[in-house]
Amino acid sequence: MALTAIPVGFVAGLFGIGGGLITVPFLYYIFDKLGIDQAYIMHLAVGTSFAIIIPTSIVSVLTHHKFNSVDFNVVKSYGIFVVVGVILGTIFAATFKTKSLVLFFAIVIFLLGIYLLTIKEKEQNVISEMKLYLKIILGAIVGFISAITGIGGAVMNVPILKFFGYSINKAIGSAAAIGFLIALFGATGFFISGSYLKTNLPFSTSFFNFHSDYNFYGKTRCKNSS
Repeated sequence: MALTAIPVGFVAGLFGIGGGLITVPFLYYIFDKLGIDQAYIMHLAVGTSFAIIIPTSIVSVLTHHKFNSVDFNVVKSYGIFVVVGVILGTIFAATFKTKSLVLFFAIVIFLLGIYLLTIKEKEQNVISEMKLYLKIILGAIVGFISAITGIGGAVMNVPILKFFGYSINKAIGSAAAIGFLIALFGATGFFISGSYLKTNLPFSTSFFNFHSDYNFYGKTRCKNSS
């Protein structure tokens, strides 16, 4: 757990992301080895990832804000549509089985990887206004994808903000602030859906695992007691 947590925190601070791209696969592997119910293992990984992203994004935002690298105007005007996408995504994710969530996660990460490798850097950072319809469309898409995959959305928001002329520092800092909104509403959504589905997972509340480093003996006792 410690070995996987350190790179998550480092990447979160460096790139302004919540760390979900790394956290979700790690948690999925750990929960699988611990014998968590396969029907909800990916849901638990995503929900727990959002719970972790909340504090990491707060620290990241505060740090970037000290260097005047957060544009709260774009966070408010664009972030509200991201939140709408997150709410829709958490509802949609509740209807998915684990294999479907894993497949969705893999496809999204693959496509994002191709996009990031092929995107071209602008020579000058001249901020151009993001039209309302683009805020609605892009915000909803980013929020929807982030909710299902358990990520903070910066891997999409940083290139989007860069495209509209934001410097890399402003793009990272603002994306971190939007990532906090994604994590907050994503965590709330998964908590509600987990409660609605009446999940009864070891050392977990709804789709949040608060003690995922319990040993195999603890797992066995929990199964026997249930």
